[in-house]
Amino acid sequence: MAIDLQRAGRRIFATRAGRVVYVLAFCLIATVVAYNGCTVYVQPNQYGIKQVIYGSGKGIKPEIYKAGLHWVMTGTERMHVFPTDLQSLNLTGSTKESDSLSGRIMPPLNIQTSEGYNVRVEVTVLYRIEDPYKVITALGPGRLYEDSLVIPRSEQILRMRLGELEAEQFYKVNIRTEKVATALTDLNVAMESAGVKALDIFVRAYSYDEKYQTAIEQRKIQDQNVFKNKAEAEMATANAAKDKTVAEGDAQVKIELARGEAEKRKIEAEADLYQRKQRSAGQLEVKLAEAEGVRLENDALRGVGSDNMVGLKMAEVMRGTKVIVVSTDGESGVNPLDLKAVLKRFDVKE
Repeated sequence: MAIDLQRAGRRIFATRAGRVVYVLAFCLIATVVAYNGCTVYVQPNQYGIKQVIYGSGKGIKPEIYKAGLHWVMTGTERMHVFPTDLQSLNLTGSTKESDSLSGRIMPPLNIQTSEGYNVRVEVTVLYRIEDPYKVITALGPGRLYEDSLVIPRSEQILRMRLGELEAEQFYKVNIRTEKVATALTDLNVAMESAGVKALDIFVRAYSYDEKYQTAIEQRKIQDQNVFKNKAEAEMATANAAKDKTVAEGDAQVKIELARGEAEKRKIEAEADLYQRKQRSAGQLEVKLAEAEGVRLENDALRGVGSDNMVGLKMAEVMRGTKVIVVSTDGESGVNPLDLKAVLKRFDVKE
């Protein structure tokens, strides 16, 4: 059976088409072997650093390879890759958070404060590889930069800087933030020569030992009570000042209203007085005019013809009398035609 296959293969290879098929198959196999054994794909979130293992150019090459497919000779060269994206070191004791966090997970820090108390601190350090050539030449390939540099330096510097705080100062955000900023600067100084840069440090949680925790909570409660009492006293003072201001304002309003009422009454009295004066002056003028009229009328009655006017007046008085019977003889007789005698009888003087 094997002899028959060899014969069939020779017959196929003897033809031109058969030779073309063999050449194409050989090229395909050679390409697959070369792709699998002589190329390395650097992903978009990776750096590539080539190492020559054998030969005169042996060693780490300074060229940094970006994302893409790169030629690597099998057996004599090797491509080391490092991440370009953000890395995190999480110092935490929470199992729930450990499942959700990315990056390296390590136990939390036990910080001894300047007073000798122990504080358990959970921290996240964010960092990035800036120069992979420095990383591999200073620390080695793979994840050695975590174990040899980032983890030990972060723990050492954070213990030193946070240990400068007093236990209660962990509650004071501005003081704690200042120490964390100093720790970030120190960490960058320690990692700069190895091509790694720390971007930020977050103190995510902290807790004291149980006895000190109870004592500090009681102290904080007392402090809060003091602040509360002080705030209540200040509020009472402010309310008293407010009540005083309101009372003064009400008194001022009443004073102004009384002053306005007095001014109003004064103006009304002055108006009434003015009105009375004007009315009295007018009435006086009318009385004077009437008296002057009477005087002029009396003067007129004393003049020539006044007797006739008296007679006319008497005639008006006796108007409506139809029949008058008077005695015309004797001493008491009246002669209606003797006007002088009538006037004399009625004591009308000339």
